[in-house]
Amino acid sequence: MERENEEAHRRKVEEALEVKSLRRIISAYLNYPEAAEEDVKRWERSLTKLPPHHKALLSHLPLKFQKLRWCIAQNSYFIFEMLKVFEPPLDMSQDVDICENQHLDDVSGSHHLSRSRNLCLHESTSASGGVDCHCLAEPSCKETCNGKYSAPTKFNKEQEVDGCKSLPDHDTLYASACCNGNISSSPPDWLDPSLQLHVPLVDVDKVRCIIRNIVRDWADEGQKERDQCYRPILEELERLFPNRSKENPPACLVPGAGLGRLALEISCLGFASQGNEFSYYMMICSSFILNHTQAAGEWTIFPWIHSNCNSLSDNDQLRPVSVPDIHPASAGITEGFSMCGGDFVEVYSDPSQAGVWDAVVTCFFLDTAHNIVEYIEIISKVLKDGGVWINLGPLLYHFADMYSPEDEMSIDLSLEDVKRVALHYGFVFEKESTIETTYTTNSRSMMQNRYYAAFWTMRKRTTATL
Repeated sequence: MERENEEAHRRKVEEALEVKSLRRIISAYLNYPEAAEEDVKRWERSLTKLPPHHKALLSHLPLKFQKLRWCIAQNSYFIFEMLKVFEPPLDMSQDVDICENQHLDDVSGSHHLSRSRNLCLHESTSASGGVDCHCLAEPSCKETCNGKYSAPTKFNKEQEVDGCKSLPDHDTLYASACCNGNISSSPPDWLDPSLQLHVPLVDVDKVRCIIRNIVRDWADEGQKERDQCYRPILEELERLFPNRSKENPPACLVPGAGLGRLALEISCLGFASQGNEFSYYMMICSSFILNHTQAAGEWTIFPWIHSNCNSLSDNDQLRPVSVPDIHPASAGITEGFSMCGGDFVEVYSDPSQAGVWDAVVTCFFLDTAHNIVEYIEIISKVLKDGGVWINLGPLLYHFADMYSPEDEMSIDLSLEDVKRVALHYGFVFEKESTIETTYTTNSRSMMQNRYYAAFWTMRKRTTATL
């Protein structure tokens, strides 16, 4: 009985930790407009410090700052509508104080699903490796979280960002949701300000990263990056599985599935595709796009407004991006398309996953591991004999430079060592090359970060040949 009580208490603590982590992520999303506003105020303060003759040369900047506030409001509207339709898999009103003073109470890195969950992701669905982005972080914004949020007016496509006359004033943009006829429904109870937490600046930076990831996966502007990263994978799958049966489609697993586009594209090729995701940041957004999109181009966001660096022009920085570029539910997915939420290691090390998958596709995923050897071992276990592993990505180990009292583990292998480990776990190289690509890069920026990513196809040897 004592052991049962201990186990019940452990589960209660774990669930409280997960609720606390999810509250923190939701709070980061809700803190976005105020944090972004603080950035604009900081830029305004810098302008006031200029001598008059310098300020006269930059007389257009106050109008730019007004436009930036308008763009922030449109991004905030998208975020708030996304949160309103999210269905938390846990009781968000439960007491999380139970996890205080517990050994498990380090939620700083737990912005993810610790166990397998299906977060209302249906057949028109999917979701990426964590939000430790393969991109440079935006400058940190001032910490202004106060647990409050006011929904802005809905984006009107007839309004012109370039025209001052079309811009509503700041008070109008941040009108209360209950007074705004454009807001489709009342916020759910779990969005009550009393349940929100103060969040560190890095959490809001992750929200900005999500906005850039939306462009990569779900905008026309991201097509170039998708062609660089996704097209080689899709072409390789078509080559390796030329005779796909509609009645019995080959099964393909996509760990670290991003905001779902690659898993969806694989499904549209005729595979029973399953994306796996561990980040609630990503899951909330991907579920919204995949399950709640009514039409292509339904939403307009402004992804490049948070940094003044390397801009060719203000118009480039302020340009709108329509998403999604396609209607996911009308894309022609194969039956069985699904999304499994949870930590890759915990979910797919389960014995029930052994030898289930015909193919595993990893794209910008391997370097999200604490222990890349464990990732490769699990990929080998879940593949059928003769199954294929297609990988594309760099080795920007996400935990390599994390310094904390707990001394977070990070096994940072060279590409040569990664290949050697793969050979140990029964893989044989069939194809290998290097692909030049960007990741969530602003195509009109003066700075373009490029990766020379490793691209390979490996096949798992049959048991008889091991």
